[in-house]
Amino acid sequence: MTGTAEPVVHIDDDRFKVTEWRFAPGAETGWHRHGHDYVIVPLTDGTLKLDMPGGQQAEAQLRQGVPYSRRVGVEHNVTNGSGTAPLSFLEVEVVDDAIAHRRRETMERLMAAFNARDLDGLMACMSADCAFHAAAGPGAEGRVHRGRDAVRAAYAAIFETFPEAAWTEGAHVVTGDTGLSTWRFVGTTTEGAAVDVRGCDVFAFDGDLIALKDSYRKARG
Repeated sequence: MTGTAEPVVHIDDDRFKVTEWRFAPGAETGWHRHGHDYVIVPLTDGTLKLDMPGGQQAEAQLRQGVPYSRRVGVEHNVTNGSGTAPLSFLEVEVVDDAIAHRRRETMERLMAAFNARDLDGLMACMSADCAFHAAAGPGAEGRVHRGRDAVRAAYAAIFETFPEAAWTEGAHVVTGDTGLSTWRFVGTTTEGAAVDVRGCDVFAFDGDLIALKDSYRKARG
């Protein structure tokens, strides 16, 4: 190792981390694994030599002002391979993507628990002070269930109303503290009536858990 690259942090907040990496000739970062999605913006032309797991090696050609992106999980050691010339680039990390990934996993677990008819699994996805706004009810917000006991009872009532039920074609998106799941519900009521409708849930989060599940469903007619 002929020297260590110098990191200069310009922004570090709850949304982004922006680090300027300065490489003297032959300098390297050392082995590291990226914990976030990131964008590289070259500040100079140059060549990066990349040591990767399994003894593999590669090169990346930097062109000043021409960015490229990489996803979370990249593992490597980065060296200035430009001979006698120094080089530098900006690394822009999206630091809240890890929170979004965890929240999306919560939404996926919730749908899986509905399909498994698992009340404990459903409540494990809900926060201590949670609420559920049903798709139908007497008010503009549908029927409102507040608190863990009320939400659990409301979920149990769905299973009682639909002894056969499946939430299919699920898709999940998270932006900030808000999540959106779209789905197709196929079920049969206790009276034997078949139901096949599309709908969505809008979620508000408290940390990684769901504070509010607000349901909407198409009405056939």
